Amino acid sequence: MSNKGADLDDVLVVHGGTPLEGEVQVRGAKNLVSKAMVAALLGTSSSTLKSVPRISDVDIVTGLLRVHGVEVELNGDTLYMDPSHVESAGTEEINVHAGSSRIPILFCGPLLHRLGKAFIPDLGGCNIGGRPIDYHIEALRKFGAVVDKTDKGMHLSAPQRLKGIQYELDYPSVGATEQILLTAVLAEGTTELRNAAIEPEIIDLICVLQQMGAIIQVHTNRVIEIVGVDELHGYSHRAVPDRIEAASWASAALATGGNVFVKGARQADMMTFLNVFRSIGGAYEVDDDPIEGGIRFWHPGGDLSPVALETNVHPGLMTDWQQPIVVALTQANGLSIMHETVYESRFGYTSELSQMGANIELYSQCLGGSHCRWGRRNFLHSAVIAGPTKLHGTDIQIPDLRAGFSHLIAALAAEGTSRIYGVDKFITRGYEDFETKLRGLGAHIVRPGTEEE
Repeated sequence: MSNKGADLDDVLVVHGGTPLEGEVQVRGAKNLVSKAMVAALLGTSSSTLKSVPRISDVDIVTGLLRVHGVEVELNGDTLYMDPSHVESAGTEEINVHAGSSRIPILFCGPLLHRLGKAFIPDLGGCNIGGRPIDYHIEALRKFGAVVDKTDKGMHLSAPQRLKGIQYELDYPSVGATEQILLTAVLAEGTTELRNAAIEPEIIDLICVLQQMGAIIQVHTNRVIEIVGVDELHGYSHRAVPDRIEAASWASAALATGGNVFVKGARQADMMTFLNVFRSIGGAYEVDDDPIEGGIRFWHPGGDLSPVALETNVHPGLMTDWQQPIVVALTQANGLSIMHETVYESRFGYTSELSQMGANIELYSQCLGGSHCRWGRRNFLHSAVIAGPTKLHGTDIQIPDLRAGFSHLIAALAAEGTSRIYGVDKFITRGYEDFETKLRGLGAHIVRPGTEEE
């Protein structure tokens, strides 16, 4: 890797080849916590969110809430949010640096309800393919919002109370489903959303909104019905555990030949991943104690098995599980296939794995599964992984959050030393205190300038 364009101060040195062993704790899901924080803006009284991880996305949303008059206090892993002064705070434009987060778009509905107007800056987000906000804008306009797009972002206004809509998504987008939920709960009348996303984090957000006084029913066939109410109050909620982080540690245990107990991991949210983990040859054991429980993941010895997989919306194989699984599959004995059906450009990270010695070929055809929407469109969205291959250390520039942690797993499994650039920019967005956790598992990692490499 060339160091051109890399932040040379944002680097982690990884001495690989040591199995990870020990215990890590996962708290609330990044994909729920930030959305539940936005939901607090809808209430007229204080909300309490428990099991909040210390990640940069929480800091970003905290800043955005404070800009709009919400008092936010974090005590341990409990977040207190008081939105009672939102109206008196005025309509200041969002000037908090949101980095690579796309959370600001979800402020649209709540701000329109509370202030009658909103400004949303240009959005970031990980570079993993198109993540259009067309669904968001179209739905907001149907609700009655006036949307004016400018070079700097979007100005929105609500000349009158937003009204419920009938809306069907072309694809069960998580972000668009969240947008419609956060807007419909205070809109006049009933909203019916078809082809909605139903991920565990979506259901947990519905639980939050229901606690606040919303009337939401999840029907069969991905239909969600929301009856708008005149007012919402605060909530007290414990966030669903982060199934993405749990799967990342599980894959790290498998790739390094280790044994990791992931405290807080919940079987019900990870059933599809657990089936894949076992099919590859990993072993796991569930402890369902409500306080001290979790799932232990380990490599039982022997060869790992190749598999043919494809990502899909829930309850399919989560796209965010794909990258760490691919790293583990580089150590399986034979040819494995991963067909990515959610994002069209999510295999960019494999070039760094190939530099480390992995044998991965990318194809534009739909391999190993059903024909998907990216077929015949020249997107390299299928990967064939030949293994086992011996990985060796190298220098890596992280491209995005999930790919970054997968590169970290590969460096931990590799022989020799790797230098990982961009850990503060990306990995801290979704992984709480990951360096302390890695050291607790026996990983040999160093921050240059803090100790001898």
